[in-house]
Amino acid sequence: MTLLQVSDLTVIRRARVALEGVSFALGAGECVGLVGANGAGKTTLMRASLGLLAPSRGSSSIAALPPAARARKVAWLPQTREVAWPVSVRELVALGRIPHGRRASASDAAAIDAAIAAMGLNGFEERTATRLSGGEQARVLIARALAQDTPLLLADEPIAGLDPAQQMTTMSLFREFAGKGRTVLCALHDLGLAARYCSRVLVLHKGRLIADGRPETVFDAGILATAFGIRAHFEIGDNGPLFQPLEVL
Repeated sequence: MTLLQVSDLTVIRRARVALEGVSFALGAGECVGLVGANGAGKTTLMRASLGLLAPSRGSSSIAALPPAARARKVAWLPQTREVAWPVSVRELVALGRIPHGRRASASDAAAIDAAIAAMGLNGFEERTATRLSGGEQARVLIARALAQDTPLLLADEPIAGLDPAQQMTTMSLFREFAGKGRTVLCALHDLGLAARYCSRVLVLHKGRLIADGRPETVFDAGILATAFGIRAHFEIGDNGPLFQPLEVL
């Protein structure tokens, strides 16, 4: 089942082509990494796919939905993390349930509890979110997106600012999320984590999609040189995929 269909998506901003002719489809059960150098167009692609940014050409199946239906279909975790009010962690995570109706139910409580537990936030429920560290706030905002309980999750650099253990825990959680028939698209800068946890990788370069496939196919010498200007070693070892940058070209 296709959860997101993007066709010929093109975005021109301030007379500059930020995204050009990007097309792809995401199916149920995929954990997909979106990678590319800074300025490649990752955030623009996600925002345009969600309907938060009007494209100059092309379409997105999610953007075509009415806002209420869109909120039940996809959870969005933006790159900019902002906790605007001094609410408790539980209250903040509970905001993810708004698309499902304003009358709290047992299913809402269960979804909130599960999201808090998944992000290792038990014991944090009554703490004020604005008083947490940056990494702790990031985990709370991921929990809010998980509590939304949607078939599709789009996350823009969700592990930035997390310590290595939390980065691995979060990516493992996303992979488990996909294993239950849902779909995750997450923008990443860590190609090693993309190789280890993503079943599929999309590579953007200067606004164009130049590669789409399994990590072992995508992370070849030519693509890495073009998209990132690096040489790297990639292998499938006994403990899974191993990606190691070696030098700047």
